[in-house]
Amino acid sequence: MGKKLGYVSLGCAKNLVDTEVMLGLLRDNGYLITEDLSEADLIVVNTCTFIEKAKAESINTILEVAQYKEDGACKGLIVAGCLSQQYQDELFQEIPEIDALIGTGAWDQVMVAVDAIEHGDRSCIMENITNIYDERMPRIQTTPRYSAYVKIAEGCNNGCTFCIIPKVRGAFRSRTVESIKAEVGRLAATGVKEIVLIAQDTTSYGIDLNDGKPMLTTLLKELTTVEGIEWIRMLYLYPTFFSDELLDIIVNEPKLCKYVDIPLQHVNNDILKQMNRRDDRNDIERLLKKIRNAPTHITLRTSIIVGFPGETDEQFEELCDFVKEIKFDNMGVFTYSQEAGTPAGAREDQIPEEVKEERYHVLMSIQAAISEGNNRDLEGTIDYAMVEEIEEGENNTLLAKGRLKSQAPDVDGNMYIEDCGEDIQPGDIFKVQVEQGFAYDVVATVVE
Repeated sequence: MGKKLGYVSLGCAKNLVDTEVMLGLLRDNGYLITEDLSEADLIVVNTCTFIEKAKAESINTILEVAQYKEDGACKGLIVAGCLSQQYQDELFQEIPEIDALIGTGAWDQVMVAVDAIEHGDRSCIMENITNIYDERMPRIQTTPRYSAYVKIAEGCNNGCTFCIIPKVRGAFRSRTVESIKAEVGRLAATGVKEIVLIAQDTTSYGIDLNDGKPMLTTLLKELTTVEGIEWIRMLYLYPTFFSDELLDIIVNEPKLCKYVDIPLQHVNNDILKQMNRRDDRNDIERLLKKIRNAPTHITLRTSIIVGFPGETDEQFEELCDFVKEIKFDNMGVFTYSQEAGTPAGAREDQIPEEVKEERYHVLMSIQAAISEGNNRDLEGTIDYAMVEEIEEGENNTLLAKGRLKSQAPDVDGNMYIEDCGEDIQPGDIFKVQVEQGFAYDVVATVVE
């Protein structure tokens, strides 16, 4: 019987893919995954360091998991990911329960760390920050069997002044079209119907392979030919390289979800410049107008930062007015997090936490009303939906929970079908009509 492996993956979907590759390597070396951390011989925690709350969650998780070395079967604790890369010395010194640290490019060295643990040694493996996985790496899919994330590039070149990612993830580097297509084909063969393409800056895909020219549309044309894949979704589409050609393929290719996730962060020109963003308000409005005027409706999602150093009341009001005008379908709001080692983090004009929190709640309240209005506008419309769970409803009926094609996993709302019938199963895709729209969720019925 193999040794038991427990894991916790924190942070973004890009981090989750790294976790899945480490799990694959450990499985191939005799480990069996358990959901009960108390019975795990080895526990891997893949950490996030993007904002202060993520760091706190990572540290608290490490400390909680470390207890299993006393109260459970744990003989080895491996901490991987961004927090390890950024704070390796501090982590080893402050948390002696950690047996090994693995950096963001060293996930393929997880068995080296295990071997050191078995010999009673602590190891810190941080080299090869330029590493990137390919289709040949073993991978255990932890998402539902019908939906998977595919990381098409690693690292970032944008140099946003608030972000530590380039320092912990390295320069932007793309996988080849052939590698990505091979992985998608392999996933499709296991029953995956939806793939979600991710990178730190997805629209920049291929610039390092093609003399600075993006290749995302080239990749998409290849992936749409993979049999078995029904939905292709993209996240983190930075506005700079969002071309007319990309919009055209989103509109006209049936497999591509009519869904655009553009992390704008702000709209005031002075703030954008201080953030070192490449696009100004005119660029942003021009792009959003093109998307809104497309021949078919495209769901718009964005992410915004409030409380960036020096942000005035007037600049925040400009942001609020912009959000009211655009009426994003979905929006994530973050309070600015002061990160050591970043230009913005070194500024003296930091915004007080209470002001950042107040602005967060104001903007989220605005967006909640917009989202409810947008979802009410969906009432009577027909869309495709994917079922994810079947629950027991009232009076012995079945309640299906899932997503419209216009809703991304993990970050958007849900779709519910009441009294759905026994023939509907998780992973099924079919047409539905939206009957009721709420702030984040919708209720639908099956269209026969």
